[in-house]
Amino acid sequence: MIEISFGKLVLLALIALIVLGPEKLPGAARTAGALLRRMRSGWDNVRAEVERELQIEEIKRVAREAAARAEAAQAELDVAVQKVRDVGSEAKVVEAISADAPAPATTYPLSDPAPVEVLAEAGPAADNATGDLFDSVKKAPAELPNGHA
Repeated sequence: MIEISFGKLVLLALIALIVLGPEKLPGAARTAGALLRRMRSGWDNVRAEVERELQIEEIKRVAREAAARAEAAQAELDVAVQKVRDVGSEAKVVEAISADAPAPATTYPLSDPAPVEVLAEAGPAADNATGDLFDSVKKAPAELPNGHA
C-alpha cells in the first residue's frame, strides 16, 4: 500500500486546515476515514475471496491427483488379477496334461539317497548343467569340510 510517514501526515493535515478551514475539517476527516475503512474492508473482502478460491482450486487439484493415483492403482490391480487368473488357467492345463501322461517309472522321495547316485552316475555333464552347485552332494561324507555329512 501507500506509505504515509508521520511527516507526510502532518503536512497533509496543514494543507487540509488551510484549504477547508477549521469548521469543515472535522467532517472531512470523518468522511475520509469512512471512505478509507470502506476501501480497506472491500480490499480485505476481495483478498479473502481470492484466497478461498485458491484454496478450493488446491483442494480440487489434490482430489484430481488422488483420483488419478487411485485409477492407476486400480489398473495395476486389474493387471495383477488377470495374471493370477492366467496362471490359474495354465495350472489347470498342466494338471490336465499331467493327468493324461503316464506316471514316471521311478520316483525318488526326498529322503532317498538315489538322486545323489543318479547325479554321480551322470558325470561331468551334470556338473556343467548345475554349475557345480551340487558338487558337495556328490562327495563322500569324509570329504566334506568340518566332517559334516
